[in-house]
Amino acid sequence: MTMDSTCEGVRRLMRASLLLLIFAQMLPLREAVAAEPIRISVSRTPLSLPIFVAESRGYFAAEGLPVRISEVIGGHRTLQQVFDGSADMATSSDAVVMFNSFKRDDYAVIATFVSSDDDLRLVTRASTGITRVPQLAGKRVATVVGASSHYFLDNSLLLNGVDPRTVQIKNMQPEMMVEALQKGEVDAIAIWEPYPFQALAKVSDAKVLPKSGGYVESFNLIISKKLQGVRDDDLVKLLRALDRAQQFIASEPGRAKFILRERLQVDEKFIDSIWPRYNYRNSLNQSLLTTLEGEARWARREGHVKAEQSPNYLDFIYALPLRRVRPAAVNIRD
Repeated sequence: MTMDSTCEGVRRLMRASLLLLIFAQMLPLREAVAAEPIRISVSRTPLSLPIFVAESRGYFAAEGLPVRISEVIGGHRTLQQVFDGSADMATSSDAVVMFNSFKRDDYAVIATFVSSDDDLRLVTRASTGITRVPQLAGKRVATVVGASSHYFLDNSLLLNGVDPRTVQIKNMQPEMMVEALQKGEVDAIAIWEPYPFQALAKVSDAKVLPKSGGYVESFNLIISKKLQGVRDDDLVKLLRALDRAQQFIASEPGRAKFILRERLQVDEKFIDSIWPRYNYRNSLNQSLLTTLEGEARWARREGHVKAEQSPNYLDFIYALPLRRVRPAAVNIRD
């Protein structure tokens, strides 16, 4: 090989390297952003099953969507991670959306992905003598203030003619409630699964009070508004993966139950007991707005928030990605 041919080879390599560098610098910002994983803060609850299924079955990967999932206890904590900047998206209840709306407006719901009218329960002990909700007047009841369990408790009390102000409401984290009930530190707990089931298993005389009220809890995907218009394509991919996961749950319940059991480290008896209570389906319904507005009126009336008027909850909905995936699932009136 001659010196001239060697130099020409080096020059070609340098030109190719320069062209590659220029091309990389000209990539659109959106493509650069899309290469980053979407960080999802997920509540450790049966409500989050579609996300667990989508991850374990590889549906996110099949969409070419990198995700990074962190698990915490309670939607009040997941949304806080979005606010802290450690997550881009959270799973959380409608009540958490409502409570935070009086403080900030930098987040939005892109879909309700599951709903339930029996995920939240009131559990007491037989030794308290409490058999009905009206008997909670004057008693100590633990709940997570500012979350769905708080609204569920107040709603149950009001529908049974009990002024919530007559109840000694104890603000307590979910993981502490079963022990508090067992030790007699509280007379009842109002909380979501799996804690009612744990109470029934660990507290010898624990019992669930009869269900009252018509609250249907929605569990939602909530994003930082920083993603709006910037990562819409990724949000579409995510919703497609969840749609596929929901179809798997419906068609393969045995395998879906196994995924939930392994993820939450709970026994089969628990999974079987709660399985019929959940409706896994992507939607953005007018009922979500109606619930948020009703919760806001309640929060203002009962003094849980200080505001002369409620926010416009249309400002907390971003329907474009779901409309691209499943247009018929969106029936919110703009």
